[in-house]
Amino acid sequence: MSVEIRRLYPGDDALVKRIAEDVFDEPVRADRLSAYLASSGHMMIVALADGVVVGQCAAVIHRHLDKVSELYIDEVGVSPAYQRHGIARRCSTPCSRSAASRDAAKPGSAPNRTMSQRARFMNRGRCMGRRSRL
Repeated sequence: MSVEIRRLYPGDDALVKRIAEDVFDEPVRADRLSAYLASSGHMMIVALADGVVVGQCAAVIHRHLDKVSELYIDEVGVSPAYQRHGIARRCSTPCSRSAASRDAAKPGSAPNRTMSQRARFMNRGRCMGRRSRL
């Protein structure tokens, strides 16, 4: 199975005309794709097999005022027929490399005190059985 991994840039919209089943949650709209690719810090990596998108990774550099910027991987999708071949990993690796070149932390490497504090709070059972206002 020959699969090409490619980062999309503004003007690469034509590469996303043919998409395999279950790669994206919803149909891809051309106007949204163009806006996404034109947005600074947004990355779209696709896996192409015979000109058909069979996998994708959408990520963004999330900038903070008080801490290091971090890579946020928004979505990863691979068509069921192409799963279990490392395509998701191959699509997400270029995002991590690009983030590193922009001095952004990789996913999971930047501390997030708010989420870890909430997780500790919830693990103590204080939120069990009732809604949390956090």
